[in-house]
Amino acid sequence: MIFNYKCLKYYLFISLISCNLNRDQDTIKNNQNSIMIPVFNQDSAYKNISDQVNFGPRVPGSEEHYKCKNYISKKLSNYCDTLILQDFEAVTFDNKILNSTNIIGSFSPNKAKRILLCAHWDTRPFADQDSINKNKPIIGANDGASGVGVLMEIARQFSILKPKIGVDIIFFDVEDYGQPDDSDLPRVDNSYCLGSQYWSNNPHKRNYFAKYGILLDMVGGEKAVFTQELASVEFAPKVLSKVWLTGIQLGFNDYFSFEKTGLIVDDHLYINNLSKGRVPTINIIEHDKKTKSKFYKHWHTHNDNIENIDRQTLKVVGQTLLHVIYNE
Repeated sequence: MIFNYKCLKYYLFISLISCNLNRDQDTIKNNQNSIMIPVFNQDSAYKNISDQVNFGPRVPGSEEHYKCKNYISKKLSNYCDTLILQDFEAVTFDNKILNSTNIIGSFSPNKAKRILLCAHWDTRPFADQDSINKNKPIIGANDGASGVGVLMEIARQFSILKPKIGVDIIFFDVEDYGQPDDSDLPRVDNSYCLGSQYWSNNPHKRNYFAKYGILLDMVGGEKAVFTQELASVEFAPKVLSKVWLTGIQLGFNDYFSFEKTGLIVDDHLYINNLSKGRVPTINIIEHDKKTKSKFYKHWHTHNDNIENIDRQTLKVVGQTLLHVIYNE
């Protein structure tokens, strides 16, 4: 069923039976309890992505990376209760030592019941999937900026109306500095996701625990399809089911597919493995069966730019997450 959204200011009214307009604010009614759920603003999320892209490629160690870190940190600090910059040194597959930062914003940090939302904010230093300029860095509008853009808009909504639970938003660094398949160097295991590997071994809070985690990666492609990736199925099947059923209930059937697809090496894999079950985490990531990689068609190419970001896909992901979170 596709619900007809009618919104005033920040909230929408959704009933499982019908939608009605309220003069002052809109609410969602579940089991006779009224829950206010913000309306996700896809234009705001798009602007967040555009702002990041305007810095240029955000390759760790670059000036653009440094400027974007300051931008994200300042903006997130305006919304969250506490901000932590987790600095660390990342050693890459080609033996570079990069000064890196995981950016962590917490809402209601003293609440025991929490969830984790995350994305990566760095971009790939080479376009290894492109046919030209393969050694030049990509702009990473979808692969990197889209997840940050969606979560930044969600953070803005939290600052207006806090959910009942505590939430931590983490933007991981050095996710996309992994070794290319055609590299002449000796193979290095676990060369991707260095920021999430570091955090999983060194959480920002001792003995950190969250009810579950949700990773966003490549969530801005036009008519994206999100399948149920193997690690998400294995580590957090209940969370996966909750999120997908919420998306379907909201009418986003064309985006959330119950098809089971292969394991993806991404930040969630290390959170699940290294956090020893403290944060069962799923990955919302585009699957494209038409491409050789099965990823977003502009993955690791120079066409991963702002022109290929779709506002409706941002809306689908953002609104689904808001419903999941505010119903906790």
